[in-house]
Amino acid sequence: MGLHAHQATPVGQVPFGEALRFWLKLGFISFGGPAGQIALMHRTLVDDKRWISEARFLHALNYCMLLPGPEAQQLATYLGWLMHRSWGGVLAGLLFVLPSLLILMVLSWVYVAFGSLPWVAGLLYGIKPAVAAIVLQAVQRMGNKILRKPAQAPVLWAVAAISFISVAWLNIPFPWVVLAAALTGWLGQRWGLAEFAKTPSHGGTVQAKVAPAQVDTAYLIDDHTPIPEHARFKPWRLGRVLLAGAALWLLPMALLVAWQGWGGTLAQMGWFFSKAALLTFGGAYAVLPYVYQGAVSHFGWLSGPQMMDGLALGETTPGPLIMVVAFVGFLGGWSQQVLGPQALLLGAMLAATVVTWFTFLPSFIFILAGGPLVESTHGKQHFTAPLTAITAAVVGVMASLALFFILHVAQGSGAKGLLGWNIDLPALTLAGLAALALLRYKQGMLKVMAVCAVAGLAWKLAGCC
Repeated sequence: MGLHAHQATPVGQVPFGEALRFWLKLGFISFGGPAGQIALMHRTLVDDKRWISEARFLHALNYCMLLPGPEAQQLATYLGWLMHRSWGGVLAGLLFVLPSLLILMVLSWVYVAFGSLPWVAGLLYGIKPAVAAIVLQAVQRMGNKILRKPAQAPVLWAVAAISFISVAWLNIPFPWVVLAAALTGWLGQRWGLAEFAKTPSHGGTVQAKVAPAQVDTAYLIDDHTPIPEHARFKPWRLGRVLLAGAALWLLPMALLVAWQGWGGTLAQMGWFFSKAALLTFGGAYAVLPYVYQGAVSHFGWLSGPQMMDGLALGETTPGPLIMVVAFVGFLGGWSQQVLGPQALLLGAMLAATVVTWFTFLPSFIFILAGGPLVESTHGKQHFTAPLTAITAAVVGVMASLALFFILHVAQGSGAKGLLGWNIDLPALTLAGLAALALLRYKQGMLKVMAVCAVAGLAWKLAGCC
C-alpha cells in the first residue's frame, strides 16, 4: 500500500474516535484473563480492523510480557500509544481498567451489605471451589511452558520448589523470593546453563492463544512502517515522562500523608500497592500471596475468606484480574472507616480508587517511558535469563496460592487449627470436578464458574450448608 513512504501518515490513519470506542468496549467485554483479552485484541485489531500487522502486534506483546504488571492492560496502553501518542495510550489503558473498577465497587458494596443473604452466600460457596481450580489450571499452564521436564530444566524446578516452600511454609516475603530467583537466573546465564537461553513468557500460554493472521499487507501500520517519531527514544522525552510519573505518584501520596499521616490507612494502602505493582511478574496470581501477606496478615484490612471471595468476584468481572486489589481496598476502607462511621460507602470507594491508582500508575510509566529502551533489550540473554528464573519462582508461588485456596475450601466454618479441621466434602468435591473440567476437558473458565455458582446456590438453598 506504500504506507511506509512517510512516518506520520500510518499512525494518523487509524481513526481516533473508532479506536476510543473500541477501547471502551474492550473494558466491558474483556473476560477470560490475559489470554482471552490478548486474543480479543488480536482478533479485532489485526484480523478484523487491520490496524496493525501480526509482527508489530507480537512485538508489542513480547515487550509487555517482560514487564511487571498486567500484560493485557499494558498491551492496550502500548497499542494506543503507538497509534495515537501518549494520550492514546493513557486513554486505552484507563478504559481497560475503569469499567472493571466501577463494577467491582458495586459488587463489593453488595458483598459487605448483603453478603449474609442465603442466595449471595450460596453463589460464593459455589464460586470459591471454582477459583481454587482456576489457580490450579494457571499453575499447570505456566509450569508446562516454563519448567518443561525436570531433566531438561533441573535448576528451574529447584527454583520453583524452593519458592513454594519459602512462601507456603517459611513465610518468606515475596520480594526476597523474586530477588533470589533473579540472582539465580543471572548466575545461570553467566555459567552458560542451557535452560536460561529461552525468553520467558508471562502467563504461560498467552502466545498460544494468538492465532496467526492471514498474510496480507493491507494494514494501517504494517511490518515496514517506520517507528513513528513519538515512539523513538529521546533523552528529554524520557526525562519528561519520568518527571510526570513521579509527580503523579508523589502529589497524591503527599496529600494522603498530610491529611491522615503516614500511618493512615490510605497512605499505607498507597505505599503497599505501589510495591505490589512492581512485583507482578507472572500476572495477578503471582502477586496475590504478597497481597495476602500484607492486606490480611499484616494490616488486617480483610480476612482470608474475604480475600477468597474477592478473587471470586474478580474472576467474574471484565478487566485484569489484579483488579481484585480494588476489592481489597474497598473492604479495607470500609473496615477501617477511613472517612468515619457515617460515610462507610464513600470511604470504601475512596480507598478502592486510591489502591487502583497506585497499582496501575507504574504500568503507564513503564509503557510511556520504557518502551523504546526495553524493546532494544528484547531477546538479549543477559536481560531475559533473570526473568526466566523469576517466572519459575512464580510457578512455585502460584502453587502455594493454590494450596492456600484448596485448604480454605476444604476447611469447614467451625474448624480451629490443623487438628480441628471439619472437612467440607461438597466444596472439595466441587473443586475437584471444576479442576477436571478445566484441565482434562478444557472447558471455559466462565462456564465452569457459572455451573459451580448454580451448584453452590442450590446446595445452600436446600439447607445443606
